[in-house]
Amino acid sequence: MTDIKKSVTKEEWDIRVDLAAFYRAIPYFGWDDLIFTHISAKVPGPDDHFLINPYGFLFEEITASNLVKVDLKGKIISETNNYINPAGFTIHSAIHEARTDAHCIVHLHSNDGVAVASLKDGLLPLSQSGMLVRNQIAYHDYEGVALVEEEKVRLVEDLGKKNLMILRNHGTLAVGSNVANAFTYIYLLEKACTYQVRAMSGSLELNMPSAEAIETTKQQGEATQGMAGALLWPAVKRKMVSLDPSFMN
Repeated sequence: MTDIKKSVTKEEWDIRVDLAAFYRAIPYFGWDDLIFTHISAKVPGPDDHFLINPYGFLFEEITASNLVKVDLKGKIISETNNYINPAGFTIHSAIHEARTDAHCIVHLHSNDGVAVASLKDGLLPLSQSGMLVRNQIAYHDYEGVALVEEEKVRLVEDLGKKNLMILRNHGTLAVGSNVANAFTYIYLLEKACTYQVRAMSGSLELNMPSAEAIETTKQQGEATQGMAGALLWPAVKRKMVSLDPSFMN
C-alpha cells in the first residue's frame, strides 16, 4: 500500500493533518451525524483538487492518509479503494469552483443547527456569538438531498461572498480561507444556534439587544475577522492530539 505521506508534498500533508484534526473535532463537540456531513480542504498547488472524507467512515476514524483527493469533476485522484459521499461532492465542488478563497468548507447536520435551520426567521441576534457572525450568514432553501447538478448554481448564488450559510431544513455550512478560519466560523454559528434553541425552549420572553448593540457587535466581529482562528485552532488541534494523535497518520 502506498505511503501517502511520502507520495505527497509537505504542503499537502500539512493540510491533510489539519483537515483530519478538524474531522476529529466534530464528534468531540457533538456536531457529528455518524458517517454523514463533510469537510473539505483545497490541495495547495495549481490543480483544482480538494480533500474530503472517505464515505462510510466515522469521523473518529478519519486520518491524514485516508482522506480522498478528488477534482472538480468528481474523479478520485488518490490511490484508494474508498469512495466519497455524492451529496457532499455536489456541495463542496460547487463552492470550491465558484470561490477561489474557499480553501476549507464544512457542512454539518448538528441537532441545534438543523433546529435553527428549520425556523422561518433563522438565526436571531440573541447571543454575542450570533451577533458576531449574523451578517455573514446566507440562506439556501431546501431542494432535497443535494444530488442534482442544477442545484449547484443556486447554492453558490445564495452563498455569494458570505462565509456562512444556513441550508434551510438541512444544516449549517462555513467557508474559510484555511482550516482555522472555517473552524472558527462554524464554531461561532453552532454555539449561536445552541444558545438560541435553549433560550427558545422555555416560555419566558426573549430579550432582544438594542439595534445599536447589534451593530456594534457586528463591527467588532468584522474588525477581528481571522484573528480568533489564529489563536483558537492551534488550541483545538492540541486537544485533538492529546485525545488521540492517530489522525496524524
